[in-house]
Amino acid sequence: MKKFWAVVKREYVQRVRSKMFLIVTLGAPLMFALFTVVPILISSIRAGGPVRVAVADETGRMYERVRDSLTGVREEDDDEEAVETVTPSRDGGDARLKQAAKASEQGFAVEQVLFDGRTRDDVTRQLDERVKKEELDGYIILPKDIMESGEVYFYARNVGDVFTRGQVKNRLTQAVRDERLDARGISRETMRDINQPVKFKAAKTGGGGEGEDKGEGFFLVLGVGFVIYLSILMYGQVILGAVIEEKETRIAEILFSSIRSFPLMMGKLIGVSLVALTQFAIWGLALAAFTLYGVARLADNGVNVNVHLPPSVFAYLILFFLLGYFIYSTIYALVGSMVTTSQEGGQLAMPVIMILVVAFYLVFPVIRSPDSTFAFWVSMVPFFSPITMLVRIVTQTPPFWQIALSLGIGFATVALLIWLAARVYRVGMLMYGKRATIPEVIKWVRQA
Repeated sequence: MKKFWAVVKREYVQRVRSKMFLIVTLGAPLMFALFTVVPILISSIRAGGPVRVAVADETGRMYERVRDSLTGVREEDDDEEAVETVTPSRDGGDARLKQAAKASEQGFAVEQVLFDGRTRDDVTRQLDERVKKEELDGYIILPKDIMESGEVYFYARNVGDVFTRGQVKNRLTQAVRDERLDARGISRETMRDINQPVKFKAAKTGGGGEGEDKGEGFFLVLGVGFVIYLSILMYGQVILGAVIEEKETRIAEILFSSIRSFPLMMGKLIGVSLVALTQFAIWGLALAAFTLYGVARLADNGVNVNVHLPPSVFAYLILFFLLGYFIYSTIYALVGSMVTTSQEGGQLAMPVIMILVVAFYLVFPVIRSPDSTFAFWVSMVPFFSPITMLVRIVTQTPPFWQIALSLGIGFATVALLIWLAARVYRVGMLMYGKRATIPEVIKWVRQA
């Protein structure tokens, strides 16, 4: 037992003191912020001014409606928020595009261009010249039969700007729809009242029906599943690399002379698992600090991030996290005993990751029918249960005996995998030259 704890201590202290542990511990939250917060900040950057658009209306009655739709102005808007208008012009030489949109994803500055007896080709040529001179970013032609055909022509200098093009299309569709409603005597206000969505609130039965359930538990389970996935990628590879390194340097021959294979392998698994728990504890403290200070700030801004989950769910989260970790970490140790190089280990480790990916795909049929026979059986499979059973618990909690059975099968599988891995580990660590085949591994298990 003393030697076993010596192995645990060595694995833990050596990895916690490494620079990589510090880099990952501090870098992971920064990377999370980089891929979540930073894209939001970048998308909010308003590069340049509003998109300058000219509207040539052949119908003679659609310009105001199109202008209001593009700039987000409605008849009921306050006068103080009204957008500054631009005097209609024929040549546009002295016209200044001072009209800016109200706060929206993309601002538009809209100018009216009159036909004054000219043909569409004449107007198009004049507007093309203005686009070439960079006086305009694009222009819209509203044909006379727009109400019947629904066709609108939009010409732009930057045809690759799919976002602006999509917004122009949606807002022109809205303007034409409003004009059609007016032609049939239906006001926009009436149609808006008719199409107003219901205020939908979902709550679990038996809880009084007062608190709204927005699915926080489901996303929490997916988050835990993602953490399990990351932990397997990081620390499973650590175990795999440590086993292969000892095999390549022949240190295992020296270690086996002073300690049996089983406590040596278990010491590695537990030591690395403690490193993982230490790292997750640090991240948990950082998350708790955000919960104490950041959530209050968000609540002041009207953002409610409360999670309504019973304490038992968090206990199950820890249990199933440990279950998933030890199942896959033991498999990694088993793979490391069978191979001779890191490249071979990476190839054999891919199916292990795919098993966990399948568990994520099984989440969707399980969440639709968590009490079905299919959901029951996939939550009993130990390779899937760290994800599927947690989904059942937070969506429609199954009877306790099913949860206990899933945990029992899972930890029994862990014990079986450790037993198999130890027997393979004992022989495989002393084998060199080529990767072990499945018949050879079976032979090792029988002879060990």
